[in-house]
Amino acid sequence: MEISAAGRLEVRITAADVGKRVSVRSLIEHAAPGEKFTDTVGVLTSWDKGVLLITRKSGESVRIAESALVAGKVIPAAPARRRGPAASYEELARVSARAWRPVESERLGDWELRAASGFTRRANSVLPLGDPGVSLDEALGAVRRWYGERGLPAYVQTATGAEGTQELLCAELEQRGWVREVTAGLWVGPLAPVADLAEASGVVLSREADEAWLARYQRKGVSEVALRVLGAGPSVWFATVPGSAEAAAPAAVGRCVVDGRWAGFAAVEVDPELRRQGLGTAVMAALARRALDEGASAAWLQVEADNEGARALYAGMGFAAHHAYHHYREPDDRDSGR
Repeated sequence: MEISAAGRLEVRITAADVGKRVSVRSLIEHAAPGEKFTDTVGVLTSWDKGVLLITRKSGESVRIAESALVAGKVIPAAPARRRGPAASYEELARVSARAWRPVESERLGDWELRAASGFTRRANSVLPLGDPGVSLDEALGAVRRWYGERGLPAYVQTATGAEGTQELLCAELEQRGWVREVTAGLWVGPLAPVADLAEASGVVLSREADEAWLARYQRKGVSEVALRVLGAGPSVWFATVPGSAEAAAPAAVGRCVVDGRWAGFAAVEVDPELRRQGLGTAVMAALARRALDEGASAAWLQVEADNEGARALYAGMGFAAHHAYHHYREPDDRDSGR
C-alpha cells in the first residue's frame, strides 16, 4: 500500500486508472472481531457512481464502495513469472486456438467466430483478440445472429490474469447480462521434464484417433464433426495404452499438438479402475518425447478451476498457471427483458 511521508495510508488511484492493475485496501462491512480491512488486487474495470469494480486474476469481480477505500495504488500490469517458459497471453491464445480448430469460422474485425456443431465451447465460441471493428453492442448483436443461424447459443471466450487479457471485456459482458459458465486455467511448463517422468514402453502413438482411442475418450457426442476437431492442428499425435484382452476400451489415452516451440496436451483419460498407477503420466511422457523430437521445448495444457486433483498433478510435473479463461454465454432474452 502507498504510505505518505507522514506515515498515513493513501488512495492514489482515480477513475482515470480504469483498465490498469491496482491493489486496494478497504474496510470490511460487518467485519468479524479482529478483522477490519481486506486487500484486493486486480484490474480496475469501472469506477461509477461511487462504486469500484475490480476483476481479479480468477475472473471474479469485486465491488468496493468508494467510501470504504483506505489505500490504493496502480501496480505493474502483470507480476513477473517465476516458473515456466515466458509467453504472452496473445501467443498462447493463438497457439491453443490452432490446437482445437472449429469446423467453420468467420472474422469480425480482429474477432474470430468459431463453430463446430456444438462440440465443446472452445470450438463454438468467439475468440476476441483485438478490435471487432464496430461498437461492442453491434459486435455482440452480430455474434448472436451468427450463432443463431447455426442453432447454437452464442459464447465469448475471454481471459484474465496476465498482461493483455480481457478484464474490461469481461466487465462489459457482465453488465450486458452475459453469464460466465465455465472458468479454466491455461498452465505452462518446460517440456523436457515431462518427457523424463516415465518410460514410454506400452504407449502406442498414432496420427489418427482410432475406434479404440475414441472408446476411452470421455466427451459425449463424438461424431464426424468431433473427429475433425480432434484431428486438426499443426502436428497432431494420439497416444494409447492398450487395455487387457477383456477390456472394452484402452487403459489410457491422450492427445498432443506440436506447434513450433509449443506442445499442447489434452484429452488425457485413464480407466477409473486403473488410476494412480502412472498411466496418465506415461501417456504425457511419450507424447512429450515425440514433441521434443519435432523441436518443441515448452508445454501447455488447460485444466478447469475446480479440478483440484488435476491441478496438483500438473503442478508436480512442473506446470504453473499462466492465465484463466472463461466462457460467457449470451443472456436469455426472456430473463433479461430485452
